[in-house]
Amino acid sequence: MLEMSAGRRRWLLVVNLVAVSLVVATMSALYTSLPDIAVDIGATQAELTWIVDSYTLALAALVLTAGALGDRFGRRATLIVGLALFTVSSALPLWLDSPLWVIMLRAVAGVGAAFVMPSTLSLLTASFPPDRRGAAVGMWAGFAGVGGIIGLLGSGLMLKVWTWKAIFGVYAVIGLVVLVAAFTIGESVASRVGRPDVFGAVFSALAVGGVVFGLIEGAHTSYSEPLVIVALLVAAVSVVAFVLVELCVADPLLDVRYFRRRGFTTGSVSVALQFLTIFGFFLLIVQFLQLVKDYDALSASLALAPMVVPVMVFSLLSPRITAAVGLRAVSVVGVGAIAAGMVFLSRLSVDSGYWDILWPMLVASIGLGLSTAPATSAIVSDVPSDEQGVAAAVNDAMREVGAAIGIALSGSILAGRYAAGIVDVLPGVPEAGRQAVESSFAGAREFGAAAGPAGQAVIDAAAGIFADGISSALFALGMVAAGAAVLLLFVAPGRGYVALGDTDTDTDAPGDPDPEPGVGVGADRDPVGAAGGTSGYPVAGSQGVTTRPDR
Repeated sequence: MLEMSAGRRRWLLVVNLVAVSLVVATMSALYTSLPDIAVDIGATQAELTWIVDSYTLALAALVLTAGALGDRFGRRATLIVGLALFTVSSALPLWLDSPLWVIMLRAVAGVGAAFVMPSTLSLLTASFPPDRRGAAVGMWAGFAGVGGIIGLLGSGLMLKVWTWKAIFGVYAVIGLVVLVAAFTIGESVASRVGRPDVFGAVFSALAVGGVVFGLIEGAHTSYSEPLVIVALLVAAVSVVAFVLVELCVADPLLDVRYFRRRGFTTGSVSVALQFLTIFGFFLLIVQFLQLVKDYDALSASLALAPMVVPVMVFSLLSPRITAAVGLRAVSVVGVGAIAAGMVFLSRLSVDSGYWDILWPMLVASIGLGLSTAPATSAIVSDVPSDEQGVAAAVNDAMREVGAAIGIALSGSILAGRYAAGIVDVLPGVPEAGRQAVESSFAGAREFGAAAGPAGQAVIDAAAGIFADGISSALFALGMVAAGAAVLLLFVAPGRGYVALGDTDTDTDAPGDPDPEPGVGVGADRDPVGAAGGTSGYPVAGSQGVTTRPDR
């Protein structure tokens, strides 16, 4: 653990919370500005897709490697590199504003974000003592969880008074401020590093990048497209190759045997399913508010703003709750609440009011706040201190892959239901407008507005079909989350689980059997202390006994 005063530790916390909020907010900030971007720079629908998703693709593909580099060369150093890349690439679209340039610069910003996200979390876990670490991780998880909402709200406000370029300018300025602040915090480097795992880095990038690219491109084109099929095949082969390489090399990028640890696996599954559901929800609800209910960008963002409060409050409370009832109970209840929120939201129709959105959204937000911090803590506390960068990167990679799957699943269901339902409307549409009406609900609205009073019937019919598609997609998200809750009921460890914890010597392999409840190092820790610890459950190694996975 880094030795520093309480004041410097608080400053480090502030810098890292702002940094992670910044890079997460950027993921969603452009959602509401895409129509303006399309008109201003003449971007096609495919180009608009990758203006948003090139950031996510680069982040997801490189985050594991970036986390390992942080362990090797310093977590503050990689944070600074990431912030520098992010800041420069956010500023340049103010001048280089062709679609291709914006896509490439967004990808560079994603590379920067890949360095920032694991660095922020690993700096916190390396800097806070066990009795304070849970609160720090809870705050990190809370800020990361609400970052997407902050991005939507901020962009909505900026678009009200400025152009879409202001979004890039504001994020560049904030990035520069955080970059300067990052030079004032302490450095953290792993005490032991092995040889670089080049093959592991390559295969991890191909595996995660391939699946994210395939899901995103398939959702916007077709999963039968050759490029999409090749990407998903490359991802599948790379996953197998990555596992084989990591089992064979002396110093793996990620010791895959950690997945035999129940805490590590629970956290990974929980984080992925949380973000699968929530980002799928974001995709659907923004379209429902703007296209079906005619909210403008700012109003749609403000409609989602109440989510911030329960996510932040329960992220801070969840370590103590976990200490009292165990990781299993918190994970199941939290993910179950997300599932319930999605199922209740699936009752939305064209006649639904804001209250019909608000209360189920708050239920899901409570579930997200309750489950996200314990899941993150479970991942990082089941990995030795020398590998906290990689542990943080696993957490981030699972978020990105989950989000990509959620967006692809939701978009595919919505598009499929709309395409199937609109067939019955097309016979009443003039030939000149059929392609627009058939392609999307936005196209149907555009045609209907131009067609005068007769076009309103087309808009109304298409709106009902579109709302039904959103309802079906929300129900599917709820069922996926419910299935995850059932899985966690059997997989997640209970109160007696002993996490691998912060480690320095070789005494416990990741494949070793879990200790019996109440038995093992740290099993008798004070519940209040555990609540402030890394995970809310006992941590092996936190009382002077240290462990390291068997190499």
